[in-house]
Amino acid sequence: MNNLRRFLTIALVFAVLAISAQQVAAQSAQDFTLVNKTGVEIHALFVTPHNADEWGEDILGRDTLASDEILDISFSRSEKAEYWDLRIEDEDGEFIEWEKLDLLEISKVTLYYQNGKATATVE
Repeated sequence: MNNLRRFLTIALVFAVLAISAQQVAAQSAQDFTLVNKTGVEIHALFVTPHNADEWGEDILGRDTLASDEILDISFSRSEKAEYWDLRIEDEDGEFIEWEKLDLLEISKVTLYYQNGKATATVE
């Protein structure tokens, strides 16, 4: 009986570890959190591999990202690009771009204005 209990405990621990490993593997290395501290509502957001010729789809779709809001951005596990460009647009189509963000090293991007100039900090 004691050996059966020990076996079941070990089996349960391995099951929990396997589920945790699957959850980590499901996350892409490029996933990051975007924090809008610009004071402006973002109406369009594009995140594209640095070597791409076009921006692709607006990942906000019909939504917007208000100032002080946070958005978690997730990538497909199969995505391999290291460097990415980011573009935001306001309701008038005015835009700001950041180039060559190393999303393999970055987990959080905070966008803001400093001295009237758009800037970003990364963590």
